[in-house]
Amino acid sequence: MNQSGWGNQAGWASVIMSGWRGSVHTSRFVKMPSHKSVHCLPGAPGGVSTIFRRSAGRRHYGRACQAIEESSRVFKRILTVCIGNICRSPTAEYLLRERLASKDIQIASAGLNAMVGHPMDATAMQVMEERGIDGAAHRARQLTPAMLREADLVLGMEKSHVDAMARLAPEASGKIFVLDKWVQARDIPDPYRQQRPAFDHVYDLITQGVDSWLRYL
Repeated sequence: MNQSGWGNQAGWASVIMSGWRGSVHTSRFVKMPSHKSVHCLPGAPGGVSTIFRRSAGRRHYGRACQAIEESSRVFKRILTVCIGNICRSPTAEYLLRERLASKDIQIASAGLNAMVGHPMDATAMQVMEERGIDGAAHRARQLTPAMLREADLVLGMEKSHVDAMARLAPEASGKIFVLDKWVQARDIPDPYRQQRPAFDHVYDLITQGVDSWLRYL
């Protein structure tokens, strides 16, 4: 798995979603290879209005859904986000790295108000280490609009994080979701400065959220 910084994404296009009979009724953009067939994720996240499908030169329009490429993965760069980037988002990042180690997907994390340069919270890192995941290399990073634009999928820990990221980079709003989207769409609470049981609980919530995304990655 490539864990380096984002690279160029050649051959991808921003496609305006069009509705039945070609009626344009959304300004959202979805990034996907224009020469591939795509299909819908059930229960579409993000409010994308319609599907765009291209197959053998024909365009097909369908129900409201999030477009996902059939023949190869769309999500090559995943970004997880919380506030300080020392507890929740690095936990999600390292869990995704562990789960997707065999796939060519770049995974990173950042914070809306990051404690830049700090390692993971000691308790959060201990919880991971007890489960065989080493987060010692982590250093907190400040989220930037460029990070949001370059990512293919952005997963925030709370709905307020999703809203804040959409304000920071409106053009990226169609690919920003809560991590818990496919479970109960819950906010994952911040365990910072709380006791060990809070970290165990949050780790379990993050694990559920991460695992619920795997079928789409």
